[in-house]
Amino acid sequence: MNEKILIVDDDANICELLRIYLTKEGYSPVIVNDGLAAVESAATVKPALILLDIMLPNLDGWQVCRKIRQTSDVPIIMLSAKGETFDKILGLELGADDYIVKPFETKEVVARIKAVLRRTATPFAEASKEVNFDNLFISITNYEMKVKGVHVDAPPKELELLFHLASNPNRVFTRDQLLDEVWGFDYYGDSRTVDVHIKRLREKLEGVSDKWELKTVWSVGYKFETR
Repeated sequence: MNEKILIVDDDANICELLRIYLTKEGYSPVIVNDGLAAVESAATVKPALILLDIMLPNLDGWQVCRKIRQTSDVPIIMLSAKGETFDKILGLELGADDYIVKPFETKEVVARIKAVLRRTATPFAEASKEVNFDNLFISITNYEMKVKGVHVDAPPKELELLFHLASNPNRVFTRDQLLDEVWGFDYYGDSRTVDVHIKRLREKLEGVSDKWELKTVWSVGYKFETR
């Protein structure tokens, strides 16, 4: 295996515990203790996954996640003593792949790491990594979206959500299905994060075409409807 896992936490005891368990599982842990070092190490170490605490010196975990997502789609699992729904949603909206509340069982962290790595190794079952519709092009290979031929910036999760819906035109997905199939884990708490991502996508796609629509199916979920 020997995949590198970047552990970002300023608690030496937590870092050592995670290092021991991850080493036993065949991973190669790399430990840093502050936000600036995390951003630098993400670029130089090229980890397979990052375990990222929120309360860090120099840059907090939110800032670190935001900076890493500007250049990389490396899987990120956020660790935090904050268990409020708002904090979980914020982490996911910034591009995190999972969120674990402290105190945690180390075995659970290892299980979450394996689950996220399995998902990101083959993020989509679709054979095609591109979809084309009237005035819309999405590439999941390059994480690129073009509207009327013009590149439009979109965070990774927004693009993945739109790609997943557009790859299955006219199929209705519940919020829980989208959380499971796009975010890739059993989400606990408020499912409003899907609604937030849909709202932002609609703002980018308003008036683009009359041949397709990102549609709400009331009391059920969402679908990419083609005409």
